[in-house]
Amino acid sequence: MKAVSRGPIFDVPVSKLANWSARLAWFALAVVALSIIIVRGGFLEIEPALATFAAALVFAGLAILLAFAAFVSIWRQGFAGLGRAVLGLGLGLLLLAYPGYLAYRATKLPMITDITTDPNNPPRFDVLARLRPRGSSAYPGARVAALQAKAYPDIDGLDYDAPAQLAYRVALDVVTKRKWHIVDTQPPTAQRPGEIEAVARTLIMGFRDDVVVRVSTVDGSTRIDVRSASRYGSTDFGANAKRVTALLSDIDDAMTDALAAPTRPEPAEKAPPKKRPSPPKRPARR
Repeated sequence: MKAVSRGPIFDVPVSKLANWSARLAWFALAVVALSIIIVRGGFLEIEPALATFAAALVFAGLAILLAFAAFVSIWRQGFAGLGRAVLGLGLGLLLLAYPGYLAYRATKLPMITDITTDPNNPPRFDVLARLRPRGSSAYPGARVAALQAKAYPDIDGLDYDAPAQLAYRVALDVVTKRKWHIVDTQPPTAQRPGEIEAVARTLIMGFRDDVVVRVSTVDGSTRIDVRSASRYGSTDFGANAKRVTALLSDIDDAMTDALAAPTRPEPAEKAPPKKRPSPPKRPARR
């Protein structure tokens, strides 16, 4: 049987650009995970954490650029490494997708970070004021109120013909179910409105936003006002307005159920048992 001769086997070199694209993409993913851990764990101040996250986005952008350059070199010079270039491109786009979406939203929304249902008399941060950066607890004023009215005209408080104590209990139950960190509660009294202060966390990065719910009596009816404010940044990408709207909707649904529930009649006081007349004493025997 005649042996078949084979030609020399050449190893196709892998594109260095594809290698670096994949490496940078994996590195960017690791840096993003690290920045999320830093923010959620509170290991560092917010500025270093944001700088770390921004660096990860830069690496993700470089991975995308190198991936396109690798596609060109693979097409023209026949290099291997197409899978690595695709990996670098995919991870880079994945990491930049959500920040890019937020950046697009930022161009459509006002540069505000404080939303309230009552700009003329906004609920105050009391205990939360100690946790916020210095000078950020006071409401920003008329300029922010005008921007809010233009961007979110439907945000307003809730009014009920119901006792303030009932509205407070319902609001506290709704906030508790949202698993926010409640830092202070003050039930309403005849002298002061009720207040609930809590800290909410954003979904991915875990940024802390501060929320206060105020339950007050106004002209014989009960009013619920809400304020939600970010601790850092010049824009909230609509997160606070979305949080206030969702919270008000949940409170309104819960109040509707509470007002529709049949009230149980107070149990009637039992009459004290009648005392039986004591039997006449028998005369003592002599």
